[in-house]
Amino acid sequence: MAVAAVQNLFKERKYPFILASSILLLLFVTILILTAGSQSPLLSFYSASDLQRISSPSPPPPAAAANSSVPAPIDKGPPLDLSLKWKACKGATAVDFIPCLDNFKAIKQLKSRRHMEHRERHCPNPSSRCLPPLPSGYKVPVPWPKSRDMIWYNNVPHPKLVEYKKEQNWVEKSGDYFHFPGGGTQFKDGVANYIEFVEKTLPAIEWGKHIRVILDVGCGVASFGGYLLDKDVITMSLAPKDEHEAQIQFALERGIPATLSVIGTQMLTFPDNAYDLIHCARCRVHWDADGGKPLLELNRILRPGGFFLWSATPVYRNDERDQSVWNAMVALTKSMCWKAVAKAMESSGIGLVIYQKPVSSSCYQEREQTSPPLCEKQDQRHHSWYVPLGGCLNRLPDNSSWPAPWPKRLRIKPLSLSNEVETEQMFYEDSKHWSALVSDVYMEGLGINWSSVRNVMDMNAGYGGFAAALIDMPLWVMNIVPVHVQDSLSVIFDRGLIGTYHDWCESFNTYPRTYDLLHSSFLFKDLPERCEVVDIAVEMDRILRPGGYVLVQDSTEVINKLGPVLRSLQWSVTLHQEQFLVGKKGFWRPGDASIST
Repeated sequence: MAVAAVQNLFKERKYPFILASSILLLLFVTILILTAGSQSPLLSFYSASDLQRISSPSPPPPAAAANSSVPAPIDKGPPLDLSLKWKACKGATAVDFIPCLDNFKAIKQLKSRRHMEHRERHCPNPSSRCLPPLPSGYKVPVPWPKSRDMIWYNNVPHPKLVEYKKEQNWVEKSGDYFHFPGGGTQFKDGVANYIEFVEKTLPAIEWGKHIRVILDVGCGVASFGGYLLDKDVITMSLAPKDEHEAQIQFALERGIPATLSVIGTQMLTFPDNAYDLIHCARCRVHWDADGGKPLLELNRILRPGGFFLWSATPVYRNDERDQSVWNAMVALTKSMCWKAVAKAMESSGIGLVIYQKPVSSSCYQEREQTSPPLCEKQDQRHHSWYVPLGGCLNRLPDNSSWPAPWPKRLRIKPLSLSNEVETEQMFYEDSKHWSALVSDVYMEGLGINWSSVRNVMDMNAGYGGFAAALIDMPLWVMNIVPVHVQDSLSVIFDRGLIGTYHDWCESFNTYPRTYDLLHSSFLFKDLPERCEVVDIAVEMDRILRPGGYVLVQDSTEVINKLGPVLRSLQWSVTLHQEQFLVGKKGFWRPGDASIST
């Protein structure tokens, strides 16, 4: 192969390149001789030609990259020892360890748990660098779409829900599998029938056209969101850790979008006016508590004109307790100018009510009482990250229009995007760039088996161009807008995609082994100095499933730091087209007798 490569260089008359390479090679040999006995880990990791290839920090144009040949892999030889000694996590939660949710030392010191403080984030300092072990008998996950209905028991070996919810058909165990028959507390006739019942009750919902982006609060095992995928609806299924054992872990193992969170003392990590519809089916949230703060938080993230679908016993039972809750809900929603646009009872005896958020501020001015009060004018660059819950009504945006029907809304100018010509042009150029890069580079020659990819995370999502370019593939993307960059998450939701804010100097709210591919485009160079590449690599390793991929496009400096760390985790690592680093995680864990990469 080496001889053929040299012959090709002569055929292509690349004599200046040959001369430059020869000089570089002589310099490299000289350095090796002078530094014998104190070899740099970086030099032992990359060859001279590899170092020359990644010398430019600018990404190659998509068209040029598509026509260039793929360089040889850089993952030859034994794993590089960077004096990083990895250890396995210990304790009862080791296999499912989530650093910021399993910080029991901090949780024990809490003065109150009344508002679910113990389910909120309490990140350790310094960050944990242990690696979660694999569950005994762990296997490559069942592929989508089969995984919607069945997963390996050994991958999420938590059987409590089988017994606890056996009358409600949430989940069943059969042999080596968990099966999900599409039942639920409020889905007596199955979730598919429930979804049809909702649209029949309020035809304006138009699943997959008018309603595209949903939040399902207290989602159980996420069957509601899983079945809505057939309707071209993307649902963020949300629940706290351990309220029902491993419900979010079940959801992600099934290939259904989900995240761990709780409506406690802090705002949810979503932008204002984001969701088309919010769903609660017996979600165990006291909406009128603390002056209605939980429902006011939903009002903040619900799009003007959007719907809140509430299916719970106060809607359809007449006992004293339920009627007390219902009366409180009627008073609260009226004070928020929400309108009850539909109320219905299913044949199974389950009922629901659908509220709609106003599109005009006129009702706010006409209220007899100004409680809850209107919020002060918000900073437009505001991230809802560790922000206390408010007790006020968010002001409606100047443009309360509804997005274009799906899928048109994905491609046109988002409502929340600035009206400046330069910004709009940048948005369209960004979309073109990602469409070309994904089709010409990512899908060709990077060694990624896309047929095995279902759960994807874009760690620095920008306008969501990467996710938009993948929209026709059988996968979904969690778009992350880091808190240290310009806030573009509203744009992502306007396009009909989902995402959340996050600080990559901390661990993410998800279980280990929940994503198939992590994508990072120029994330690392912008992170604050308090972050270490090692800590972010450990978090990548925790989130990623064995056999999963990391695809990083970044500067030479970042690649030089990240590559050796991933190699020390026994990953295979390759470098393509000058600065696309592809890492593939194996099954190795600290203490294993053998290493699998």
